[in-house]
Amino acid sequence: MTQSLTIARPDDWHLHLRDGAMLSAVLPETARDFGRAIIMPNLVPPVVTGAQAMAYRDRILAALPEGMAFTPLMTLYLTEDTDPADVAAAHASGLVKAVKLYPAGATTNSASGVADFDKVRGVLEKMAEIGLPLCVHGEVTDADIDIFDREAVFIDRVLDPIRTATPGLRVVMEHITTSNGVDYVKANATDLGATITTHHLIINRNHILVGGIKPHYYCLPVAKREEHRLALRAAATSGDARFFLGTDSAPHTDPNKESACGCAGCFTATNTMPLLAHVFEEENALANLEQFASKNGPAFYGLPVNSDSITLAKSDAATSFPSHIDTKEGPVTVFDPGFPVHWSVL
Repeated sequence: MTQSLTIARPDDWHLHLRDGAMLSAVLPETARDFGRAIIMPNLVPPVVTGAQAMAYRDRILAALPEGMAFTPLMTLYLTEDTDPADVAAAHASGLVKAVKLYPAGATTNSASGVADFDKVRGVLEKMAEIGLPLCVHGEVTDADIDIFDREAVFIDRVLDPIRTATPGLRVVMEHITTSNGVDYVKANATDLGATITTHHLIINRNHILVGGIKPHYYCLPVAKREEHRLALRAAATSGDARFFLGTDSAPHTDPNKESACGCAGCFTATNTMPLLAHVFEEENALANLEQFASKNGPAFYGLPVNSDSITLAKSDAATSFPSHIDTKEGPVTVFDPGFPVHWSVL
């Protein structure tokens, strides 16, 4: 028996495409199913100016295979030297849709991030004035804070003070991983949204550590206890407009993942939509998949819903996904949910 579901073409509100050969290899995996994506700026060196964002957008479009339609939504990397006027000009041109806050040292290529938040106050005030969203990697980096507590501490020590000090600032809490994050969003009715990844709906910290270390499940923020995964599932499948899809799909070659100091990130671009259909069906919430993947994000960013659609189909036979994507830099392992999935995108 075949079951099908047609939804407006989804968007990815948190995506890593990298650059060069890696960009050329992974971009088609996203463009196949998604109409648009918020592109992360943590290249080396990072994308910090409007001119750099324009050049990166041009490289993305040049790498797009013929016949594929995809719109990269560019972001700027917030540093302590970011110029508010440059940010405003990049936004006014229509190029830049958000600014990304990485606490210095929080994740991959975040060394240029913010350590002294007083130094970016002028940028944040300008963003509030012009309505440009701030996307935050919500973790503190203090050595004395346990890695599993860093998101909750960030909310109390950093995020809430920033929002209090900057009225009207629109904020996206990216890749939330805790019930604390869910509760904070629910308690704040305006100017706040949150993305949830595919993999955080599927794995908890046991998947990374039990029975041997699984490097392809290691990500930042790291997956938490089962109670937090269940809170994320409830939020994502609820239809609440404040929660939307941001895969945080992050390609790293297998040697870089499977090393003595493996890189953080799960590559989910290839199979996100079938995995989400599986999750939403398990939660008896297939009717809300379009809200989460296709409608809530555009509403927050003030963009129209995509006019075209995709169709997901469920069959008796399990869907076969590639184990990895070949790139000129080396193989990139595709996220394995650890269970059979019967959904596919037609």
